[in-house]
Amino acid sequence: MSEVVAVLGGTGALGYGLALRLAHAGHTVVIGSRDHARAEEAASRASQRLPSADIRGLANPDAARAADRLVVLSVPLASQAITIATVSEHLGDKVLLDATVPLAPAVGGRPTQVVGLWAGSAGQQAAAAVPEGIAVVSGLHTLSAATLQDLDHPLEQDTLICGDSRAAKDVVREVIGTVTGLRVVDAGRLEMSRLVESLTPLLIGINIRKRTHAGVRIVGLS
Repeated sequence: MSEVVAVLGGTGALGYGLALRLAHAGHTVVIGSRDHARAEEAASRASQRLPSADIRGLANPDAARAADRLVVLSVPLASQAITIATVSEHLGDKVLLDATVPLAPAVGGRPTQVVGLWAGSAGQQAAAAVPEGIAVVSGLHTLSAATLQDLDHPLEQDTLICGDSRAAKDVVREVIGTVTGLRVVDAGRLEMSRLVESLTPLLIGINIRKRTHAGVRIVGLS
C-alpha cells in the first residue's frame, strides 16, 4: 500500500538514499530539512532520477505533519534533539523511526566522531525526547548510503529494528519492507538498540578495509 513517508534529514547521504528507495517502491516521499530550500533541491534531484515518483521537499515540521504513519529521522546525532524538538507537535500518533547512531572509531580505518550518550543509545535518547505516547523504533543502522542511492544495485540484506511497541514495529515493517530486497527483522526491545547501533562503526571499518559497501543478512529465518 502506497503512503506518504517523511524522511527528516533527507538531504544527507543515508536519508537521500532511503528517500530514493521508498519513492522507487511507490510511496510519496517528503524530504525534510532545517532549510526548506535544501529540501526542495534534494527532492528535485531525486525527481530527476525517478520522474514518475511523487517526491517533495519541505521544512522538517511540515514534512513530519505531511506523513501518514511513518516519520524517519536520519540526521547526525548532534542534531537529533533539536530536530525532534522542532517536529514534536507535528508527530501526532505517527511512528518515529530513528536512524541516528553514535559513531566510534572504525577499527583499522579513519577515526570518526565519538558522541557521548546519556540515555544508553541514540534510539533510547530519541524515545526520551519525544512527547509521551509517541512510539520510537530504532533501525536502518547497517544500510550503506551509497548502496541505497544506487538503484541498480540489489540490496538483498536485512535491517534490524528495535522498539517497545509491537504495533509501531509493524508499521515500520509494512513501510520499509516494501523496499525491494530489504527485509525488516525484529531485534527486540528498544534497549537492544545500543547493540544494533554498534554495528555501524563495525561496518564502516569493514567497508574501509575492503573498499566495499557491506550490509547484514540474518540466516536461518523463514
